[in-house]
Amino acid sequence: MDKYLLLAMFAQILLTFSVMIIMGRRRFTAAKNRTISMSDFATMKLEHAGDKVRVADRNFINQFEMPMFFFVACLAAMQMSAVGTLFTAVAWGFVVSRIVHTLIHIGSNKVKPRYYSFLTGCLLILALWVLIILRIFGV
Repeated sequence: MDKYLLLAMFAQILLTFSVMIIMGRRRFTAAKNRTISMSDFATMKLEHAGDKVRVADRNFINQFEMPMFFFVACLAAMQMSAVGTLFTAVAWGFVVSRIVHTLIHIGSNKVKPRYYSFLTGCLLILALWVLIILRIFGV
């Protein structure tokens, strides 16, 4: 089961790299269109870069916030032999919620569905940790 969990972790990493590429493209387009100058990158003054650039930047930062709890939970579960079918399914659910969140965030950016996809991911992270605790302490 660990190998399927590792694939979920890899999928989350691929999502992060995908967002990084989108962010980079949007930044370079803004620089090419002279919305921002190259010197703006020295201090990351991207206020004038436009919403698409700032949203991609924010989403990239998001990939290092809640997913941190995901990666730690996955590694802890593997280390403590707490990985099972349910844990792996919940982990994949988290990754799917992050993909949905990203598609909404860098796409239509509709706040309500974006919020619900983010909340779903948060609840799935909590579920991962509860599953670890239940498995380890045999509750």
